[in-house]
Amino acid sequence: MITVIKGGLVVDQTGERTADVVVDDGRIAAVGPDLSGDEVLDASDCVVAPGFVDLHAHLRQPGAEEAETIETGSWAAVRGGFSAVVAMPNTNPPIDCAAVVQEVLALGAKAPCDVYTSGAITVGRKGDQLAPMAEMAELGVRLFTDDGNGVQEAGLMRRAMEYAAGLGVILAQHCEVDSMAAGGHMHEGEWSSRLGIPGVPAEAEELMVMRDIALSRFTGAPVHFQHLSTRGSIAMVRAARQAGVEVTAEAATHHFTLTDDACASYDPVFKVNPPLRPADDRDAVREGLADGAVDAIATDHAPHSPDAKEMPFDQAPPGMLGLETALALALTELDLPIAEVVGLLSWRPAAIAGLKGIHGGPIESGAPANLCVFDPQETWTVDPYDLASRSRNTPYAGRQVRGRVRHTIVGGRAVLVDQEMRP
Repeated sequence: MITVIKGGLVVDQTGERTADVVVDDGRIAAVGPDLSGDEVLDASDCVVAPGFVDLHAHLRQPGAEEAETIETGSWAAVRGGFSAVVAMPNTNPPIDCAAVVQEVLALGAKAPCDVYTSGAITVGRKGDQLAPMAEMAELGVRLFTDDGNGVQEAGLMRRAMEYAAGLGVILAQHCEVDSMAAGGHMHEGEWSSRLGIPGVPAEAEELMVMRDIALSRFTGAPVHFQHLSTRGSIAMVRAARQAGVEVTAEAATHHFTLTDDACASYDPVFKVNPPLRPADDRDAVREGLADGAVDAIATDHAPHSPDAKEMPFDQAPPGMLGLETALALALTELDLPIAEVVGLLSWRPAAIAGLKGIHGGPIESGAPANLCVFDPQETWTVDPYDLASRSRNTPYAGRQVRGRVRHTIVGGRAVLVDQEMRP
């Protein structure tokens, strides 16, 4: 069936223009005025953009299917405009060998969006021994991380960088020095003192950012920094990039929308790692997204079962949902042109993930039909019980946001219409 997306504003890295887009057999067949097809998707007042790419999604499978599965997480992704997600390896068992990579990819082949997986840097994500990155890279893994844990030992991280450079893959670092973060459950500062909750200082993140910038400069290997949350971290990345060090960075939506005073409710829905920071750090994340110091918006989508998030603050696991609200939060909270927001969600993370030419590319004849159609002005209220995710731990419940996905097309095969589809 030939589908035509009619009357939208096409936005990609080449610019903006009003045009129809024809999709046929999984590819874009034509872009231009007054086009026709067997099926018409009305994109009036909407933006037609390359599908979004999430560098950082916890799909929980294998091992924690009560919180999320690859199927339900993928439905959350397409409802948020994502045509591709990169699954994190902190599953049970962890994604640290070819067998688990194959399991995840097989499950992902049945999902409504394209599912890629990262691999662990170390065996079991324990930071002691390098994982067999070569055998995972042969299966297409391009991003390696011990996410949830930072690689603590500098010599091991150096060897990992040298190994990764030879394989042509990217290491992504969860920046946290364990000895400084141990026992902390929120940002260490005024609010942690008021609330009597042990805190994690900004320096726990910044020391590892500093170290890995130095290691990247020393080895010549690129490194990607995950979910940066402090002004100091972003300043170091900005300076490193200006000095020619090959580093990239992402920011999670909650770090540019929320601050640590939200923890005053003692509600574990606001517990996340790295923790919510003060307003000055939140503002620095926004500045980094605006000036290019931060390359991409990532969701750090981290579902948890209701039982887990109903535990006391100091016992509850960290993490928030993110896939279905990322676009709307970016449009609502960031003072950026629509094209800049789309770039942060689409072609820039696609380049980091090694998906250039598959996702995030220009909307032109012959390109893969991985697209997102959204109304940038439609307002809606976040309802945890109207989310596709198996979990409900969104910190934005009841918040009114602007920007809603109408259709997501993945390889021409999956179309969501006005949020009506459910897993």
